Amino acid sequence: MALSVRLRIRRNWSLSVGTMLALLVAALPAPASAADEVTDWNRTFFRAALIAGSTPLAAGRLSAIFEAAVFDAVNGIERRYAPIHVAPAGPAGASVRAAAMQAAYVALSKIYPAQQLTIDLRRAASITDIRAHESSAAVDAGIAWGADVANQIWAWRLTDGIAITTPPWLGNTAIGQWRQTPNAPLLGTSTPGAGYPQFFGMTPWAIVSPAQFPAPAPPSLTSTQYARDFNEVKTMGSQTSTQRTADQTIASLVWNSSTAPYLWNNAALSLIENGGGDDDRDGEGHGNGHHADRRLLENARVLGTLNVAMADAAIACWDTKYTYNVWRPITAIRELADDGNAATTPDAAWTPLISTPAHPSYTSGHSCVSAAAAGILAHEFGERSRFEIESDAMIGVVRSFRNFSSALDEVKDARIFGGIHYRFDCDAGQAIGVAVANYVLEHAFQRVR
Repeated sequence: MALSVRLRIRRNWSLSVGTMLALLVAALPAPASAADEVTDWNRTFFRAALIAGSTPLAAGRLSAIFEAAVFDAVNGIERRYAPIHVAPAGPAGASVRAAAMQAAYVALSKIYPAQQLTIDLRRAASITDIRAHESSAAVDAGIAWGADVANQIWAWRLTDGIAITTPPWLGNTAIGQWRQTPNAPLLGTSTPGAGYPQFFGMTPWAIVSPAQFPAPAPPSLTSTQYARDFNEVKTMGSQTSTQRTADQTIASLVWNSSTAPYLWNNAALSLIENGGGDDDRDGEGHGNGHHADRRLLENARVLGTLNVAMADAAIACWDTKYTYNVWRPITAIRELADDGNAATTPDAAWTPLISTPAHPSYTSGHSCVSAAAAGILAHEFGERSRFEIESDAMIGVVRSFRNFSSALDEVKDARIFGGIHYRFDCDAGQAIGVAVANYVLEHAFQRVR
């Protein structure tokens, strides 16, 4: 449960003015004393994702591409960890700041080419500050290396299955099976069927295969567990529920208002900037320049690990979704017919608090991704770290937590009380996310010496 909800009063910009403000801010440099190309460009990425309207699943894949490019660029010069993809062959003496900046710039340009002018302005601000503090030779070498890394990462992930043209996943009308839901939000296409079939079988980043951590079969329709979870979402997730508290409604809307990658990256940046992510954990002594480079590397490693784990958790989740093809609550409650369970009754007029996503219910994508994110951040900063979640869409609403477990509990409740998932969806999804996070921590981003 969140410790608190507070409202921050901000100017009520119209969408057009807000977009212009975002473009302006993206072009502004950070103060030289606090410049950090890794965290600054992370913010730039998610600002661009918001403007582009990237969906949660797409944002997760793209943020992994972006952060992989930044990490491999920085690590390729520092050479302290196993790379994500590009062998660490950065030139000695190259500027780590310039490499991070250029990798971010090239990746972002490929991901959101429609925003090239803004991205160019952001780079101009970064490069001016870097050249004011480092030699031209070092900066030029860093730029060349960062661009090379980003291009390699981009070319690699173009082969992950995203470009495969798949037949629409229409589901079927059998009892318990997913079919098109009546209030699914548009996913950028008018084609009927479930969203993102390309993610079923997508090449993972760090885990061995999409099916490495399979969820158990969902409870049978005649089981006590199914009836319990069915009735919970029917009661608590209704748009007109009188059982759901105001705070539970706010939590459901906040966790649904933005992408999970944004919410968890925002939390990570807050933890990093409040003293987490020690940049010299092995106790070695270095000069100020080397100290700053190590700080960039550690920030890049934390964000790289976070986003790779979330991307792999989403891939593992989609493997489960299309394996079991479980119907959504809105279908089950409205079109119950004879499910063989005397403890469930239909309601043809039932409507959820939140629009139902256009893909199968089991398992919950948000629970998969959030559990992976929380697992990484708890490892980095401690399970009992206090932190906040703030949406980029519900401006001024903040959820505060005393630890990561309480945040994950709220994520599960938010999907149930939003009317779009059963509790067994969320429990199984969280288990997948935990398993993915543990695997990434044990097998990727390992120290090489």
